[in-house]
Amino acid sequence: MTRYAAFLRGVNVSGTTMKMADVAAAFTDTGFKNVKTILASGNVLLDSGAAAKTVRTKAEAALRDAFGYEAWVLVYDLETLRAIADGYPFEPEVEGYHSYVTFVSDPAILDELADLAGEAGPDEKIERGDGVLYWQVPKSSTLDSAVGKTMGKKRYKSSTTTRNLRTLAKVLT
Repeated sequence: MTRYAAFLRGVNVSGTTMKMADVAAAFTDTGFKNVKTILASGNVLLDSGAAAKTVRTKAEAALRDAFGYEAWVLVYDLETLRAIADGYPFEPEVEGYHSYVTFVSDPAILDELADLAGEAGPDEKIERGDGVLYWQVPKSSTLDSAVGKTMGKKRYKSSTTTRNLRTLAKVLT
């Protein structure tokens, strides 16, 4: 069995509201083991003998069936997730800034997002990682930043999700 972190996109925002206990029940009913949710923003730990791609497919189907919405889930084993978090290239705790990791399942989308580094404002930092985009932005500028403006577009919904570095630390503990 492998321990995975499943990150649900768009949970408890824009009208997609669900209780994490119900999410955990849907995942358990699907056959995942040792299911645990972290925070109310769609972070799920689970055990499975299947590959990450299969876990993603099963998790998305479970959420569609249980909640009736088009679910998007990105799945990582904890070893990979720890390497991603440890690879954060900027100072992780900077007063007045958010430190984010955007997980990207489509390499072409990752290329597009990494190209935003050329459009970043003077206080926004963007760097490509292995399957992720590392991003740091002033707290008051998240939605107005190069990445923030881009991530809201529909074409990115099925292949990306963003987590604060502090959230990743909670998932990994």
